[in-house]
Amino acid sequence: MTDTLHTLRLEHRGEPGRAVAWVWMAKPAVHNAFDETLIAELTATLLALDADPAVRVIVLAGEGKSFSAGADLTWMQRQGAASVEENLADARRLAELFRTLSTLAKPTIARVHGAALGGGMGLAAACDICVASDRAVFATSEVKFGIIPSAISPYVIRAIGERQAYRYFQTAERITAARAREIGLVHEVTDSEGGLDPQIETIVEALLAGGPNAQAAATDLIRAVANKPVTDDVVDDTARRIATLRATPEAREGLSAFLDKRQAAWMVSAPAPNPTTGH
Repeated sequence: MTDTLHTLRLEHRGEPGRAVAWVWMAKPAVHNAFDETLIAELTATLLALDADPAVRVIVLAGEGKSFSAGADLTWMQRQGAASVEENLADARRLAELFRTLSTLAKPTIARVHGAALGGGMGLAAACDICVASDRAVFATSEVKFGIIPSAISPYVIRAIGERQAYRYFQTAERITAARAREIGLVHEVTDSEGGLDPQIETIVEALLAGGPNAQAAATDLIRAVANKPVTDDVVDDTARRIATLRATPEAREGLSAFLDKRQAAWMVSAPAPNPTTGH
């Protein structure tokens, strides 16, 4: 896969079964701005990594001075001259990228430094976890170009809430890393860019201690119950989910490892695919 990538650099860290895939957007000259090639390559790469049982965690990062400055202006100009049908197809591919990132079974971490603007902010929001340096800046800057942050809106609103979105979607103000943490977009802010990787490694180690199938089920649980009233159907669904997982080999191994005061099998060997989830 790496031989065919033009806009990404793929790096694997860790031992087999504990592998962390670092996906680097590799267009530093244009601050890792999106175009049709990056969108297609990133979507395909994320799907391939999610299907790889040796990969436990995915980190999304950017080379150069920025995480991602959003859409490539030359690409936007080309789309401005395209037909409505071509624009719709292109917009759907972009929207599918964000949906793909936000629904991966593997835990995802955004490593944000420099600018994360427009679609770059969308990538940060679509990841499960976001770590940013104190020099990072975010913005939904689309209105400055006469457009709207449409494709990223489900993920940004999920992260910062409707009330904050009313402000930032309309003002396109720059959001500091500290402010981004206050409004829920960022989980951790490091004192410098040099602190990014150590902070990510701390989170990665915590993730590797969890059962991979349980983590996939946990993210699926969040998507199923978030922002929903606690109805009888929701209560029954949550009961069924835990009852099903309790009977799995991974759950039995996790409990046995805890009682035996040893590492669980998934911490020392490659995880086997779960036949009930496909992961």
